[in-house]
Amino acid sequence: MLPNEPTLIKGGIAVDDRGAVSFVNDFNFEEVKRFYMVENHTKGFIRAWHGHKKEGKYVFIPKGSAIVACVKIDNWDNPSAEAKVHRYVMSEKTPSVLYIPPGYANGFMNLSDDLKIQFFSTSYLQDSLNDDFRFEARYWNPWSVEER
Repeated sequence: MLPNEPTLIKGGIAVDDRGAVSFVNDFNFEEVKRFYMVENHTKGFIRAWHGHKKEGKYVFIPKGSAIVACVKIDNWDNPSAEAKVHRYVMSEKTPSVLYIPPGYANGFMNLSDDLKIQFFSTSYLQDSLNDDFRFEARYWNPWSVEER
């Protein structure tokens, strides 16, 4: 059974004299119906917010790094701007898969120019098209990077 909250499934990297193997061994493709990959042209570009009532998503970063965020939608016509945003910094350097359950909107921002982000969906495309909700890119705004 899939969790009701966003869940980060951690992986790892094994390095030896031959090279490196990246993995997320606890990720299971059982619920996946399709996948797609997204690339933006520049660092700092935001693609957000895209939500589904019935569709869940898994997010994986095979190249580069990004801020990936999701928020539970309380009202699909007028969601609360104060809703809790789950924010993750994901990178090829720390392999992991983020599960975003149905009922959430998600988005991401490139932290590198070379970002490739893969989405694995729990719905077929024809089902997803009838379960598609969009909100302004900064309706929730977890995109700032704090200098330290």
